[in-house]
Amino acid sequence: MPIRNQESFKDSASGDALPKLPLPSLSETLDTYLRCMKHLLTEEQFNKTQNIVKQFGAPGGVGELLQSKLVERREKKANWVYDYWLNDMYLNNRLALPVNSSPAMVFPQQNFKAPIDSLRFAAHLISGVLEYKTLLDARALPVDYARGQLSGKPLCMEQYYRLFTSYRLPGPDRDTLVAQESSVMPEPEHIIVACKNQFFVLDVVINFRRLNEKDLLTQLERISKMASSEDEPVPPIGLLTSDGRTEWAEARSVLMRESTNRDSLDMIERCLCLVCLDDASGSEQSDTTRAAMMLHGGGPSKNGGNRWYDKPMQFIVGADGCCGVVCEHSPFEGIVLVQCSEYLLKYMIGSPSKLVRAASVSELPAPRRLRWKCSPEMQKLLTSSADELHRLVKNLDMNVHTFSDYGKEFIKKQKMSPDAYIQVALQLAYYRCHGRAVSTYESASMRRFQQGRVDNIRSATPEALAFVRAMTDRKLTSREMEKMELLRCAINVQTKYTVMAITGMAIDNHLLGLREAAREMKMEKPEIFKDDAYLISNHFILSTSQVPTTVEMFCCYGPVVPDGYGACYNPQSDHIIFSVSSFHENPQTCSVKFVKCLVQGLQDMMDLCNRCNGGPDPAEQRRNNQTTETKGKTSQDSTKSQPTNPQVLVKSPEPSFTEARTRTSAKGKF
Repeated sequence: MPIRNQESFKDSASGDALPKLPLPSLSETLDTYLRCMKHLLTEEQFNKTQNIVKQFGAPGGVGELLQSKLVERREKKANWVYDYWLNDMYLNNRLALPVNSSPAMVFPQQNFKAPIDSLRFAAHLISGVLEYKTLLDARALPVDYARGQLSGKPLCMEQYYRLFTSYRLPGPDRDTLVAQESSVMPEPEHIIVACKNQFFVLDVVINFRRLNEKDLLTQLERISKMASSEDEPVPPIGLLTSDGRTEWAEARSVLMRESTNRDSLDMIERCLCLVCLDDASGSEQSDTTRAAMMLHGGGPSKNGGNRWYDKPMQFIVGADGCCGVVCEHSPFEGIVLVQCSEYLLKYMIGSPSKLVRAASVSELPAPRRLRWKCSPEMQKLLTSSADELHRLVKNLDMNVHTFSDYGKEFIKKQKMSPDAYIQVALQLAYYRCHGRAVSTYESASMRRFQQGRVDNIRSATPEALAFVRAMTDRKLTSREMEKMELLRCAINVQTKYTVMAITGMAIDNHLLGLREAAREMKMEKPEIFKDDAYLISNHFILSTSQVPTTVEMFCCYGPVVPDGYGACYNPQSDHIIFSVSSFHENPQTCSVKFVKCLVQGLQDMMDLCNRCNGGPDPAEQRRNNQTTETKGKTSQDSTKSQPTNPQVLVKSPEPSFTEARTRTSAKGKF
């Protein structure tokens, strides 16, 4: 099947009717850049930066020349920044995909009584995937409309159509995002099932007929037996995809020398998705351990080799009930991962298992095991990849915490944006931990525009810093109403920047475009992009994202810099789920400490709101919350022995995704 660069995609559905991404004025971007950075720099650094920026933006200067090139580019391209952004955000990044780049959705814990239960779950899940794929193939997915700030606008839908047609091909210097191109008579569709570090081809269309759930279960049972009966040791080739991108590109070139390996790679690269049947990890099941397992599989000694990280969608079904999906992020944003996951879990609830009633394909060909020829050179590469993944697993410091004192309904009653409120709380948590403000990333959806992806909401504002100082500095004797005013001011500024970003007027993509225009013109890199301030501005120590769901699941990912935190949050009516990550190797960061400071900050902010807005006594409310939480835990414990299949909790429909998101790579996530 032919492949092509992702950059050649055209908008469909709402895409053709959408406006082009605007290009901000040079002067506005430079002014905003200085405002965003002043409080994050020393006085000496800022004075230097101010002079550099003034020179860059001077009439007839380099900035105006580069701006004119972007004006020309906007005339020619559907989206002037898309190619620049895709390369900078993902394809140029040489870090390993697990933890560093690929986020995961963690499904509700399942209670599989026997091995067949996990296979039934997988068969039901695959059936849902095929239903969703049918919608995509017919271009029948309803158009999304913007929610949250400036709601009601139609959104670009192209990202959805990359879910099961894309593949990230490793390169020595830059990866390539490729996509299968449909034809009049497409090849039989297949998925790849990973089991015990082996890969099997599962055809889901045979003789022009899609397999039903009973057939899928039959094939999964066959695969499970085939994987367990393999006598010879099987090389865990999937480990290679967990390595750095340059290392994996080199290993792939070694694999490609053998025709057997080329055929196996071709089948994997053209599949719809992966379903990974994991062995039990042996770890005690908690939200934190399940999140870690989704991100890295537990390393080479567990399920780390039972993956192929270049595929956009890997559905994980663990024998111990640890289930979810890992996403390769370059083809699409978090909205697509969430919406697809919610569709599947709701499908599994609303569509009862059809293992008996449906007619079966009479003669099912046996699934095919993919074979590999593994030279001594390849064995060394596998050992190196295993070592790297082991280090990554040991380094990840994950902490998933459900904050149950209140949720978004309390925040809305204060007439505040829940997302902006939580962003300010994250600033307070970091300041309490480390005593300073740092560059923070929260992305804004650009899907109001053709081929729109994201830009950055710079949450570390001067106004947020003023509030967190008032809350933490004992030398400041701010009164309660003054603190409340500072909080409202910080939230208002955050909201205004969000609106600026989602309407295409933020600064990060614009600065990236100016930098890349200079590179294309083969100019010496302008001083503004060599300045310490620019490096600091792009070193996102706080990588944050709001990922709300209507199904009981949550998102997680790793930090994007060695000294940083990943902070993903899922605000619900009466609680907020936080997934916080950092690296053990950095002596300054600690996820447990960050969560502790975050909880304290959220409680302090609630107390402040109640005192200033005439709410209930904070101490009494906290005691009531703790009592309710204890009763809830008792109730949950008493029902653990009564499983449902699948165990998925769905809430009443509500907006499943706000406009604020965060991105991956050296920038942010989602």
